[in-house]
Amino acid sequence: MSDILYCCKIADNTGNADLADELLTALGYNFSTWEDREAGFTCHTLYFDTPEEADSARIAVEAVRPLWEEFGWYPGAVECFEIKREDWAEVWKKFFNIQHVTDRLIIRPSWLEYAPKPNQVVVDLDPGMSFGTGQHATTSFCLRMIDRMAGQPGMKSFLDAGCGSGILSIAAKKLGYEPVEAFDNDPEATRIAIENAEKNGFYRSDIEFETADLTQFGRHAGAYDLVAANILGRVLLAHRELITGWVRPGGYLILAGILHEEFPELQAGFEELGLTMEYCQSEKEWTGGFFRKTT
Repeated sequence: MSDILYCCKIADNTGNADLADELLTALGYNFSTWEDREAGFTCHTLYFDTPEEADSARIAVEAVRPLWEEFGWYPGAVECFEIKREDWAEVWKKFFNIQHVTDRLIIRPSWLEYAPKPNQVVVDLDPGMSFGTGQHATTSFCLRMIDRMAGQPGMKSFLDAGCGSGILSIAAKKLGYEPVEAFDNDPEATRIAIENAEKNGFYRSDIEFETADLTQFGRHAGAYDLVAANILGRVLLAHRELITGWVRPGGYLILAGILHEEFPELQAGFEELGLTMEYCQSEKEWTGGFFRKTT
């Protein structure tokens, strides 16, 4: 492995850092975000092992720019540069702190010390160049709903659709869900999720991670007590019948990754399939929904 990282930097003055995070995640690249809230400026940096990969990403970003603008994000110019891997490895750590998701559930970056209180559950996470740290509004909503249902009657099996870093699956396992299964369409995300699970003391048999897309994962239809799908809203809506089919009658579904303006249509689409929304929450430009499958 080279000691150099090849990067693409995207300047962002639009004030939609969370929207940018979601859209960049959809591309499947490893990236980090630096935000100066006082100046109203944000910088997103994509990381690659070769200059060819970085240049291909630059071209891909330019190609998808019109779609991003339809979503309301207007990124600036893309600049390619190099950085020493050892420098990057320390710089990004200052942007992550211990996160108290709920009174019980704590997310701890692996390099920070934390003494948990009695009954607190601590998820150790090394965010690095992965997807899902708990800081994004959509991820934290999912974590709160998982904690809310943990230990409730009939709440045992859990599916994490689009697992990213594995943070939801790991939290679910520590909160007592069994079995816990997860998948992501990006093999790199699956690899990182497995590593994060191991850092939390789990073996591969404890959480079943799989590389698959929504249409490939379907062998356990109707089997799960709780399903979390933190995926872009338009993808959730397009595959709502498949997603609903994973939930057992009387089970629950967490939907996140949904822009405010998308949520009414998405809610109606899932309710047509026999789900009832029990709770929703909005944060910044995102809305998450918590549904019960009534039939």
